[in-house]
Amino acid sequence: MTSTDNPVLENEQRYRASAYALLAALLRAAPDQELLDYVGGLAAGSDDEVDELAESMSELAKAARAQDLARLELEYNDLFIGLGRGEVVPYGSWYLTGFLMEQPLSELRDHLSALGFERSENIREPEDHAAALFEVFSVMIGEAFSLARQQEFFRLHMLPWLGRFFADLGQARSAEFYRSVARFGAAFLKLESAYLSMQS
Repeated sequence: MTSTDNPVLENEQRYRASAYALLAALLRAAPDQELLDYVGGLAAGSDDEVDELAESMSELAKAARAQDLARLELEYNDLFIGLGRGEVVPYGSWYLTGFLMEQPLSELRDHLSALGFERSENIREPEDHAAALFEVFSVMIGEAFSLARQQEFFRLHMLPWLGRFFADLGQARSAEFYRSVARFGAAFLKLESAYLSMQS
């Protein structure tokens, strides 16, 4: 990943970038103890008004504090890897076309190249993996890509399918901890969609 600028982020942008990075980490691999400890310490804040995002964050933190690493690794494998395929397929092409490695992935690769992102040689997953998209978006916010570029990327490559992905994840048979991840992800995406649609 490359960029030419890295300004100090305002609190709002820091929060957005960190939330995307958290979702990327949770979806990239089964969490280790360090990540679980971080998630378990999350606090939704002292809001007088409790919304879905705050409730989902509290639920996610509580679920993280109750996890056993070995059980969580099995859950992750059942959900996303499986024997041939997991219960949930975390790729945009799959949701948009019913197949892997299709036109949406090609369009995403072209867009990433135009934005200056380069694929690392040690990354095996296609770029339309949910974790990869969240990671890219975290970098876009952190490196102060314009809101217009953020809006376009979100509209083209994330909004059309990630809501369905989180709905499927939340209903998956093997999901226990990841049910809370799905709830948090869905609530955050809803907030982001509203935030980006309000920006001029």
